[in-house]
Amino acid sequence: MQQRKIIIDTDPGQDDAVAILLALASPQEIEVLGITAVAGNVPLDLTKKNARIVCELAQKTEIKVFAGCNAPMQRPLVTAEHVHGKTGLDGPTLPDPEMPLQKQHAVDFIIETVRTNEAGTITLCPLGPLTNIATAIEKAPDIKEKIQEIVLMGGAYFEVGNITPTAEFNIYVDPEAAEIVFQSNIKITVLPLDVTHKALVTKARNDAFRALNSPVGKAVAEMTDFFERFDKEKYGSDGAPLHDPCVIAYLLSPDLFSGRQINVEIETQSELTLGMTVADWWKVTNRPENAYFIGDVNADGFFSLLTERLARF
Repeated sequence: MQQRKIIIDTDPGQDDAVAILLALASPQEIEVLGITAVAGNVPLDLTKKNARIVCELAQKTEIKVFAGCNAPMQRPLVTAEHVHGKTGLDGPTLPDPEMPLQKQHAVDFIIETVRTNEAGTITLCPLGPLTNIATAIEKAPDIKEKIQEIVLMGGAYFEVGNITPTAEFNIYVDPEAAEIVFQSNIKITVLPLDVTHKALVTKARNDAFRALNSPVGKAVAEMTDFFERFDKEKYGSDGAPLHDPCVIAYLLSPDLFSGRQINVEIETQSELTLGMTVADWWKVTNRPENAYFIGDVNADGFFSLLTERLARF
């Protein structure tokens, strides 16, 4: 397959960390042009730090990390320390990063990168709230026609919500940003809770990470040990869903996933359903199709891919 140039926009988060590791382990298929941090799971001061911690864990200190927006476009920041711990990467003990943070703002890096590369060659991979992506689109609308695709983790339909009864966390944190992205006419692929909740780290799968007997394998196992407690208690499931790595796995092996092209609208007004991704899965409206909404994954294939790639470190 042809190598894809991507920008990972992220709010690490243990599952974000695993997604970054998966991308960095796959240089033949994926060229990571940069990592842009956004406030989400934890505040920006921690997400910009955590992104560099993960790069150093992977011994990929040449990757450029940029700090982006520290709050949603119109709302106070909502965070998720109750899931990810105070640092966002609770579980393993990892040293503070030594690699530098880039001076350029993440939004300006996104704009400059899309503009200076050939049209249709840059894929944006948002793993957190869509604040940086929407801000770039608002600031430089000319980039919309040049972006190859946005492949994002966010939203839900049949799985409803994980931060409110109807909303998934990433979309809920900045629904106005999500609305801008989904109305941008850019090609969009969505990995919602409907699919990520099928990618569960069972004990056997986590034991396979630990059995890699490497710093990366150990750290991933310890991250999952930490945040799966929350999901097991909440959902009564066999393990924690690995949300964000689904984005990178989709780029590497789209045949593992299935979905359909539908209309997705974002609720920005209702107090009751704020941040809901109103997905016209059954095509009962005449609203135009604007997203490929993934509904299913071959979970065994996903974890085989992930374990094989993590073993490369």
